[in-house]
Amino acid sequence: MKLLSSFVAVVIAFSVAGGICSADQARASGKFVFTAIPDQDESKLRKRFGKVATYLSKELGMKVEYVPVKSYAAAVTAFRNNQVQLAWFGGLSGVRARLLVKGSTAIAQGKKDPFFETYFIAHSSTGLSYSKNFPKGIAGKTFTFGSKGSTSGRLMPEYHIRQAFGKAPSQVFKRVGFSGNHSRTVSLVQSGAFQVGATNFKVWKRGLKDGSIDPKKVKVIWKTPGYPDYNWTIRGDVDQSFGNGFSKKVQKALLSMSDPDLLKSFPREAFISAKNDDYKPILDTAKLLKLID
Repeated sequence: MKLLSSFVAVVIAFSVAGGICSADQARASGKFVFTAIPDQDESKLRKRFGKVATYLSKELGMKVEYVPVKSYAAAVTAFRNNQVQLAWFGGLSGVRARLLVKGSTAIAQGKKDPFFETYFIAHSSTGLSYSKNFPKGIAGKTFTFGSKGSTSGRLMPEYHIRQAFGKAPSQVFKRVGFSGNHSRTVSLVQSGAFQVGATNFKVWKRGLKDGSIDPKKVKVIWKTPGYPDYNWTIRGDVDQSFGNGFSKKVQKALLSMSDPDLLKSFPREAFISAKNDDYKPILDTAKLLKLID
């Protein structure tokens, strides 16, 4: 019985860690580990970031491994616990991670990430149509955000909702949900499970291209002003762990990524340099909404 209990404890511990090896193990094996916020279905993420791992392995001259996580919070936790040394974060998750890990730095972002947008979308049955002004007709309807930790799927849409109505989303809508990721938000609104939602504009455009979105069932009704979002963030202790200049070497590899097929998987045209101060508007907004102390 005692042996069984010990076995169960080990299994639980592994599950909580999400199968991610510790940084000590990674260094011992000469392996550099990264993760990414799960803004899409896991199968799509594995395909996207498996390619990135192969590219970074070649550029850095060492084994690089991508490990998936189940939530935005799990990505931040893995980064904080040094289970991963690099992460593809959203604006809010990146800010949270850098606040938790001294010396961590945003080193790269997509060319258009400083001007990211959230699309408010609605099911065709609502009768809502596109407007350049905030669509106050969404009041009283059912509404779904994406992940609770998402910049484009939660932080910025909630900010604009509060600005427009002067009250919390729960007081504006008949029912509020959190889908977990952008793809699921689109699916829920398209199916009519929710009347209105907020999603990442890149996921929307990708869905139109691959045919997963039916424009007869769901449409964009408003686009937010631009704001800084996605970023590659690296821990401040990687030079100590992997050698002097390692952080700059990783940044150079990301900025040098030029394979159209590889960039398309994000999708991004190119990566440009980033710094922590670029995301001060996200930090300030999160503090305003009391999502960060």
